Amino acid sequence: MKKSLTALVGAFALAVMTSGCLVAPVMPPPGMLYTDYKAPLDFDMNATKNATRRGESETMSILGLVALGDGSVKTAAQNGGITTIHSADYEYFNIIGVYQRYRTVVYGD
Repeated sequence: MKKSLTALVGAFALAVMTSGCLVAPVMPPPGMLYTDYKAPLDFDMNATKNATRRGESETMSILGLVALGDGSVKTAAQNGGITTIHSADYEYFNIIGVYQRYRTVVYGD
């Protein structure tokens, strides 16, 4: 019984840790204690123009138990007063899983 319960808890923990993974063209290596990086969300560099505006949106999580926010590209564009998006990046910040923040950054006119 104890082995079955341990296996079930282990399977559940693995499912939780691997769900909702970020899909981006560049995924820098995360740190176990502290992570703070910026990377591109798009990779079509031929179409990228110099932007005059920047907009941000973000989501955050506390202890992996509560997560909220709106990290969408649409909200980031609205927050920056952008009607034409030229490129997008993301920023990820994490302290031991206690506090995590994901920020979407768009550039455009």
